[in-house]
Amino acid sequence: MRQIAFPLAAAALALGLTGCGAGSGGGSGDDTLVVGATAVPAGEVLAYVKKNLADKAGLKLEVKEFTDYVLPNTALQEGSLDANLYQNVPFLDNFNKTKGTGLVPVVDAYLPPMGAYSKKVKDISDLRSGATVAVPNELTNEGRALRLLADKGLIGLKKGAGVTASPADITSNPKRLTFKELEPAQLPRSLDDVDAAVINSNYALDAGLDPAKDSVLLESVKGNEYANVLAVKKGDEDDPRVKKLAGLLTSPQVRGFIKDKYQGSVLPVAGG
Repeated sequence: MRQIAFPLAAAALALGLTGCGAGSGGGSGDDTLVVGATAVPAGEVLAYVKKNLADKAGLKLEVKEFTDYVLPNTALQEGSLDANLYQNVPFLDNFNKTKGTGLVPVVDAYLPPMGAYSKKVKDISDLRSGATVAVPNELTNEGRALRLLADKGLIGLKKGAGVTASPADITSNPKRLTFKELEPAQLPRSLDDVDAAVINSNYALDAGLDPAKDSVLLESVKGNEYANVLAVKKGDEDDPRVKKLAGLLTSPQVRGFIKDKYQGSVLPVAGG
């Protein structure tokens, strides 16, 4: 599995996250729920919950922000987190399969649509023959990117190529596109060097890109399986603190916050 090459040593863990709040972490014995998240949008959504809703709901919440897609799951499995919010179910399923973890989704929170961005063209269809397109080098996100391009007709994929599709599954490539596989966090910085890059919304937003306005191709919400979920270690689904947070994430207040703040760049999906 191609994935972000972040070391999993304790020193890297310390460098890979920053704490927000003063809780003492998962398994500490107190009643604080410690949740890992990428900064945008998950960290911002959780910060809104903590500031505006948690106290009234009787929930003590601590948020720890991570800069990659691996450490939030390893920290959850190892017990330094009680939950995390940043990933979709295909990614979670593949992580469990490849890493031997036992993590489960609790509730859909929002959809950060993946998009293609370019400084060379205004529409993805205008890419030149032989153009270079950067895609995530993590297996399920690369498959997601390739399926997005296939849905637009830029490439063809083998029948049955699913969430783990790779360049080896490409059956037709009329524009003779070349694919450059990069760590997801590096993709926004690659835009000066490639013709287009397919970028996860959290990294696009973090780089100042507006998916609704700046993308040259954006995922549709209809039938989309990539909603980000609140996840926990198997067996913790019925933790009262987790249930409280799940209820808050699907509340009208949080849906309204997502709509107002992100203006279509992140979409509320839970609770209608």
